[in-house]
Amino acid sequence: MSIGSSPEDDRPTTEDQRPSIGRTLQQARLAAALTVDEVSTATRVRVPIIHAIEQDDFERSGGDVYARGHVRMIARAVGIDPQPLVERYDADHGGRPAPTPAAPLFEAERIRPEPRRPNWTAAMVAAIVAVVGFVGFTLFSEDERSGRKGQVAEGPAASERAASGPAKKPGKPADPKPDPPEGAIAAVPKDKVTVKLAVLEDTSWISAKDHNGKRLFDGVLGKGDSKTFQDDERIDLVLGNAGAIELFVNGKKVEDEFETGQVERLSYTKGDPQAG
Repeated sequence: MSIGSSPEDDRPTTEDQRPSIGRTLQQARLAAALTVDEVSTATRVRVPIIHAIEQDDFERSGGDVYARGHVRMIARAVGIDPQPLVERYDADHGGRPAPTPAAPLFEAERIRPEPRRPNWTAAMVAAIVAVVGFVGFTLFSEDERSGRKGQVAEGPAASERAASGPAKKPGKPADPKPDPPEGAIAAVPKDKVTVKLAVLEDTSWISAKDHNGKRLFDGVLGKGDSKTFQDDERIDLVLGNAGAIELFVNGKKVEDEFETGQVERLSYTKGDPQAG
């Protein structure tokens, strides 16, 4: 009687029991209460590609370099660390891809320079400028000689002007007023709730609604972009990659420290700032 391996020997190891890359991204997206469309808007990765990656199908990404970038952006959008997933992808697909040298790709497309031809238009323009300059110099010389004769003839009048006192000097122009500090919200109305946000680094996906649920904005802001929203009662926000955002509510800066890659859901009223 032969002795075969027991069922326990075929059980997967702890490494194999970890959720796959696609499953991990899908679970994180559901935990963050985000739809595939919202992740696509935040990352600019097309919806079919996100669906394929969540099924561990990386063929639609167009290669290892693009697949690694998609995994990294989706992980940040759903609020998890992308580095372990990228390392697992490299381990499963033969290591990190080597960069492709750019020079040979364009070697065949170089265009031979054409022989330079005389630029007759430039020569004509230069000749016209020379003629106009000569005429202007001649007229200026004649005016200068005429002016000197006039000064000699008007000597007594000049003496009278000197006796009457020195001419008044023009007043010093007033210094320009300094610009208001950047980020301040001037004249915030007290009967409304005003929310201003600015992206300091990287990019962030923003969704803003009024107290009736009407969507005021839904899209991606890049570094240096800002938006201001107002409503009579309440502003509801969803911030993707909240750590990249500086937030002002009713003219006051919100001091909450949001983390990079974190998704935040906030509500503000007239009496805030305070996180909803």
